[in-house]
Amino acid sequence: MLVDGKTILDVANTHNFAVPAFNISDWAMFKGIAEISEEMEAPLIVAIHPDEVRHITTDLMAAIISRAHRSSVPMAIHWDHGATYEQILTAIQAGFTSAMIDGSMLPFEDNVAISTKVVEAAHAVGVSVEGELGTIGKTDSEAEYGTEGIIYTVPDDAVTFVELTGVDSLAVAIGTYHGLYPATLKPELKLDLLKEIKSKVGIPLVLHGGSNNPDDEIAQAVKLGINKINISSDIKVAYHAKMREVLADTSLREPLSIQPPCIDAMKATAAQKIDLFDAAGKAVLY
Repeated sequence: MLVDGKTILDVANTHNFAVPAFNISDWAMFKGIAEISEEMEAPLIVAIHPDEVRHITTDLMAAIISRAHRSSVPMAIHWDHGATYEQILTAIQAGFTSAMIDGSMLPFEDNVAISTKVVEAAHAVGVSVEGELGTIGKTDSEAEYGTEGIIYTVPDDAVTFVELTGVDSLAVAIGTYHGLYPATLKPELKLDLLKEIKSKVGIPLVLHGGSNNPDDEIAQAVKLGINKINISSDIKVAYHAKMREVLADTSLREPLSIQPPCIDAMKATAAQKIDLFDAAGKAVLY
């Protein structure tokens, strides 16, 4: 059930739920995320950003694509935070079915230009495209992408951007940060801004920086029109925290002894997100 991102998100948009986009960094993480999605009958977007691609290489894509074809739930493979047109071409050649072009740090006209160019190339081969308007904050050096502050998405600009570019989904800046929030930072989503954007833009909306936000705010955001939420830090923390615990036993050396408990810990975190986004059981809609 390998599909493009538009196929997954259009259904979520129609039925008012959000699909998790889980960032994976190795085969074990991917295997666990695929399993928990199938167990909960939830559609899945597998997100891999350029740093993660450098780590796993595009050689792993053949195995991921093969597993996606055998999946019992719809699955899209998404190139997250593409920075250049050339990166998107790499994604297309590697077999990704969805790609994000992040021109959010560029002037509006330049963001429109590169996003339009990407849409033209991707749509020609059946790959869907996510754009971004506004910037999302960053909490620490391990946070994947973002700036130190937030530039909120302007609703009327979002309308113009979607009309000019033809993107299939739009990442909006409404108050999230990439990474895990420090105790000094109180996350707060501008839900009124989200409501206004959704009333003017009909395509699926995306929330980046979804880790570590209060559950009640995330649930409200889903009900107000967010259809895809990126989760990276939360599942990586669960996975690697358990791994550190397991590796305290220095007699262990076999991955089959070390990794399964880590995968289970990650799956528990992922399951909570799937429920929170109201995605559980939604695979039957496809």
